[in-house]
Amino acid sequence: MITASRLAVWIGLTVLLCVPGARSQEEFPPPQGKGRVVVLASGMSGPSHYREVAGEIAKLGYDVVLFDGNAEENTRGVKVRADIQAAMGMPHAMPGKVALVGFSLGGGEQMFWATGPMSAENVAVGVFWYPANAFIKDVSGYAGRLTVPVFVFAGGKDHFRNGCCTADKDKELQDTSKTAGKPYELTVYPDADHDFVKGGDHYNDKDYADAFMHMADVLKMYLSN
Repeated sequence: MITASRLAVWIGLTVLLCVPGARSQEEFPPPQGKGRVVVLASGMSGPSHYREVAGEIAKLGYDVVLFDGNAEENTRGVKVRADIQAAMGMPHAMPGKVALVGFSLGGGEQMFWATGPMSAENVAVGVFWYPANAFIKDVSGYAGRLTVPVFVFAGGKDHFRNGCCTADKDKELQDTSKTAGKPYELTVYPDADHDFVKGGDHYNDKDYADAFMHMADVLKMYLSN
């Protein structure tokens, strides 16, 4: 016999699973049906906040798989690497290395845990928008194990959550990586704040358009072979 309390729980779970933002992953196939994979990790605001940009990337010809960056936090890279494997097995995915595109929290998780030698076999490049970076204390250690090319877009006015994702820290990461001969390219938008992506709290159309174009060039360069 189904009690009222059990029925309420069942209904709640059913509703949760039907909400796009609550899915563990969501695939955005390219117009041609199949494409090279882009693994997209959201910020704290969750996957639904990034569905629009995921769709725009898919229109470039990539199979975009959107994950919740919150679920990747505090897993020491286990969830990040599991998400990469899941994306590679999606119905519209073509074989080959993937590209990482991460925002804020999810971007920081990808940038730290999936750009070293453990991920180089599956990851061609990483593009990170205003990534969380304050937690990276051993900057030299990060630079020393950097294997995957990294491209970062940062806001010059970004002081979100007491400096979790500042351009200054990105500059330190870039300088240290460059000194170590590692591939790290930073673009700072002086007038941009945190979450300047389309649909974001601080959407900046000019800077978003420029960063998106730059990202498109990077994806084409690293996923064309």
